[in-house]
Amino acid sequence: MLERPRAPWPYDFLPKVAGFTVVSDDIRDGEMLADAHTFDGGNTSPQLTWSGFPAETRGFAVTCFDPDAPTASGWWHWVLLNLPADVTNLATGAGEPGAELPGGAFMLRNDMGQAGYGGAAPPPGDHLHRYLFAVHALDTDALDVPADASPAVAGFNLTFHTVARAVVTPVYQR
Repeated sequence: MLERPRAPWPYDFLPKVAGFTVVSDDIRDGEMLADAHTFDGGNTSPQLTWSGFPAETRGFAVTCFDPDAPTASGWWHWVLLNLPADVTNLATGAGEPGAELPGGAFMLRNDMGQAGYGGAAPPPGDHLHRYLFAVHALDTDALDVPADASPAVAGFNLTFHTVARAVVTPVYQR
């Protein structure tokens, strides 16, 4: 099989803030995703906790993106927008479609077509994929993104409103 070049993380140009971190009881950098967080397994979003974000943060967004998907644009697994600035933790399963979210937070349709978390599902036999779970610290408490927008529209808006981000990157392969 021909090895595809590794795509960069789409927000590499954003500022990194020392001390801004995201950790999880369920996932870790460089470690394989448990079946619970795969599409064929439990299809359950992992627990996330973040801290050390900039003082000017007014809200958060959480995304999960696979830059290694065999598409020209990667694959969006989760886009959660407009989390209030006082929310610094998401429980396991918070990305369940229809889940009750704090404040005016809402989830966009992922690339699997559902508004919520869609677990890892790389093509069988494909190379190891990275899953970038990012918490974006925003300069606004509400992005002007409609609930039926695409992840690309959210990404465009995140580009202009993210003051810092923290990422945890587990991996998965079928």
